[in-house]
Amino acid sequence: MSRIEEFTIAYPLNESPRRVWVYLPHSYAQTKKKYDVLYMFDGHNLFSDETATFGKSWGMKEYLDETGLDLVVIGTDCSHLPGGRMDEYCPFDPVIDRWGDDIITKKGDITAEWFAHTLKPYCEEHYRVYKDRRHVGIGGSSMGGLMSQYMITRYNDVYAKAACVSSSTYFCMDPLLELIAETSFRETTIYTDLGSLEAGSYERTVMGVDILLRTANAFEEKGCTVYPNLVVGGAHNEASWEKIVPVFLRKLYPQLYK
Repeated sequence: MSRIEEFTIAYPLNESPRRVWVYLPHSYAQTKKKYDVLYMFDGHNLFSDETATFGKSWGMKEYLDETGLDLVVIGTDCSHLPGGRMDEYCPFDPVIDRWGDDIITKKGDITAEWFAHTLKPYCEEHYRVYKDRRHVGIGGSSMGGLMSQYMITRYNDVYAKAACVSSSTYFCMDPLLELIAETSFRETTIYTDLGSLEAGSYERTVMGVDILLRTANAFEEKGCTVYPNLVVGGAHNEASWEKIVPVFLRKLYPQLYK
């Protein structure tokens, strides 16, 4: 059977150490081979409704069990302090400095460095996952999607695949586009999407689609393989993201479906 393991690891920002959840497929205990791996943000929302912030997870365990994919998925907890998640998932100075009652302070670059140079080496030491970037992905939703866009660019020597789901690109679009333009990409595959019901109005949906396409075009112009997707009926929540798990995994890890 597959299993979910947990461990804690020191984190450079608030609420250290952090919890990390690791999905190990059924075959993991039966072989000695190495596995493709997907590192993800908001690990508490991925596998279990009991740990999910709003009581609904992405259902990734059920999907991976059903398909039998030989994929290890590693998800980290986020800050649960007021404004903490926005800070640690914001890689540039944002266009607005406040979200509700909380001031947004750029700390996503610290989180990204920790993911690439602390979490990833630790997991490679303790689990049979590939180090080679061709087998390594990064993924997340909302601010985690923005972080995935940033990390596939800033750490393109580390990650070859990114699932950028309902990304909050608006907060940092201009510096992100500048970073993309300055980066020499190796072979890279990116899934990026927007739910048609996320924005809440026609005008904001048009703006969201424009951001989605401008970002996708920027990656494509640098030689990346990009799959932009307008999810009809998609909302900004875990129930919607559960439905597109099969979509982005097929785009990022097609070899695992053969």
